[in-house]
Amino acid sequence: MENAKKNYADQTTDSEEIRHFDTIGGDWWDEQGTFRALHRLTPTRVRYIRQHIARFRGNTHSTPSAALPLSGIKAVDIGCGGGLLAEPLARLGAEVTGIDMSTVAIAAAKDHAHSMGLDIRYLHTSAEQLAAEGTGYDLVIASEVIEHVSDRVAFLSAMAALGRGGKLPAIAVITTISRNVIATALAKYAAEYLLRLAPPGTHEASKFVSPQTLRAEAKAAGIHLDDITGIRPSIREGFALGGPPIINYAAAGLIHQDI
Repeated sequence: MENAKKNYADQTTDSEEIRHFDTIGGDWWDEQGTFRALHRLTPTRVRYIRQHIARFRGNTHSTPSAALPLSGIKAVDIGCGGGLLAEPLARLGAEVTGIDMSTVAIAAAKDHAHSMGLDIRYLHTSAEQLAAEGTGYDLVIASEVIEHVSDRVAFLSAMAALGRGGKLPAIAVITTISRNVIATALAKYAAEYLLRLAPPGTHEASKFVSPQTLRAEAKAAGIHLDDITGIRPSIREGFALGGPPIINYAAAGLIHQDI
C-alpha cells in the first residue's frame, strides 16, 4: 500500500480549478442554471457509455436485466461534480462511486442522491488518492474533467490504475474538448462569453487536448483508446454522437491489466 501511495501521489489537482468550481457550484441540478450545457450533454454521455459496455462486455459479463442493463458494473466517475452522470448510471443498475475535489460539488451530489433515494458512494478525493487504495473498477470515467487537471499524463496513469485488478480488462471512457482554433473559438469564447453555456473562466484553452495527443498519452499510461467519436450540437437532442471530433468528442477503450 505504501508503494501504491508513492506511485500515485496527487499530482493532478489544480487548486485554481477547484476554487473556481467551489465558487460556481451551488446549482448543479438547476437545468437552466450554470451547468445547463452538462444537463443537455448527459443523455449523449450515457448513450456512449452504454454502447461501449455492450461492445466490450457483451455476454461475457453477468447478464443484466432489461430494467437494469448496467447491473454488475462497478463504475467510478472521476470529477463527478454534482452527480449529473453518476445518477443515471446508478439508475441503470451500475454500482457507482463518484469522486471530486470540490467540497461544494460533493455536498450537492450527496444531497441530491439522498433526495432521489439513490445509493451512490461519493468521496471528496482525487483519482490518485483513490487509486492508492487499490480498488479496481470495471468502468473508469473521466467526463468533461481531463481539460481541468494540472498533469494530464499523471491523471491518465491514475485512471489506468483504477481499472486494474478485475477479472476482465476495465473500460475507460473520456469525454473532452479538442484542441484547435475552432474548438477554442466555440467551446471557450462563444460558449462562455456569448452563449453563457458556462461561466466565464471555466475552461483554459491551453488544456484542451487533440484526439491524437490523448490517444498517445493514454497508450503510454496503459489505456488503449480504440474509439474516438465526435459529439456535435443537435437542435432536437442538445447533443448527438457522430461526425469528426472537431469540438467535443468521446473516447473509449480498454485498460491494460499490467504495464
